Amino acid sequence: MTRIVSKSPITLFATALFLATALASTCDTIALERGGYSMEILIGGAPVYEYAARGKSYVEALKNREYSVRLRNRTAERIAVALSVDGLNSIDARTTNAKDARKWVLGPYETITLDGWQVSSEMARRFFFTTEEKSYGSWLGESQNLGIVAAAVFREKKPQISIYHGPMPQREESKSRDNESSNQAAPAEPSAPMAQADGSASGTITPKKSDDLAATGIGQKTSHPVQEVFFDSEDSPSAVLELRYEYRDSLIRLGVLPAFDPCGDALSRRERAQGFENPGFAPDPFRRRDR
Repeated sequence: MTRIVSKSPITLFATALFLATALASTCDTIALERGGYSMEILIGGAPVYEYAARGKSYVEALKNREYSVRLRNRTAERIAVALSVDGLNSIDARTTNAKDARKWVLGPYETITLDGWQVSSEMARRFFFTTEEKSYGSWLGESQNLGIVAAAVFREKKPQISIYHGPMPQREESKSRDNESSNQAAPAEPSAPMAQADGSASGTITPKKSDDLAATGIGQKTSHPVQEVFFDSEDSPSAVLELRYEYRDSLIRLGVLPAFDPCGDALSRRERAQGFENPGFAPDPFRRRDR
C-alpha cells in the first residue's frame, strides 16, 4: 500500500495501492539498514550488491537501465520516509531539508517499492541511470547532488495526554498585550522570498558535466496511484540511509572496486580462457562401472 503525507492535517488515513510481495534479498545482497529500516536498489526486480567503502555505501549503476528503490519498515510502528534521488524529493522533485520534505508512509512491517518520480496522484515516471547532462536534476537546474539516493525515516509523534482544568481568567490588560505582541510578530512573514531565492538555484553556474558520471533520468510513465494521509512526524529523523551510485569505472577510480575483479568481470574471465590445459583424456563417468 502506498501512501504519502498530506499537506493538509485534515486528510484522514486511507490506502490506495496494493503491492505485490517484495522480492527477498539474495545471498549476494547486503541491504543498507539502520535501526529496523532498510533501503535497496533494484534492477530488473532484483536487488543489486552494495559495497561498503570510504565510510559510505555504493552500488554499481548500469547505463540506461531502469531501477527501483525498495524501502522496508521492520518495526511495529508506522513511519514516514522522505526519499530523495539526486537531492530531489521523489514526490515533488523539490530540494528541501528532510523535515519539510514530502514523505512516503509505511505501516508496521510494510515494504514498498518505488519505481520513479511521482508526477501525479495516479502516475510516476521511471528512474533510470543516465549521464549528468541527461539527468532530471540537470533539466531542473539542480545538479549539485547527483549520484545519491537518500532516505530519512521519521517516527510518528506519540499523543500527549494532558489534564484540562478550564481556561484561566484573563484580564483586559493581558488581552491587549497579547494583541500587541501578535501584531508585532506579523512582519516576520516576509522571510518567504528568501526561501524562494534559495530554491531558484537554477541560475547558478553548474560544474562541467561528463558522460562518464552516473545520474538519474526521468523515464517512461508507470501506474502508481497514491493517497494522501495525515502523519504527525517527529522533528528529527530516527535514521538516515544513503546510497551512492556510480558506473564501474568510477567505482574503480574511487577504490571501491579493484581494477581487476575475477569474479564479476566476465570479459576478464574470457580473456583468461585456454583451449588446452592439462594433458590427458576426457574424464569417463562410467569408467568404474566398466571395470
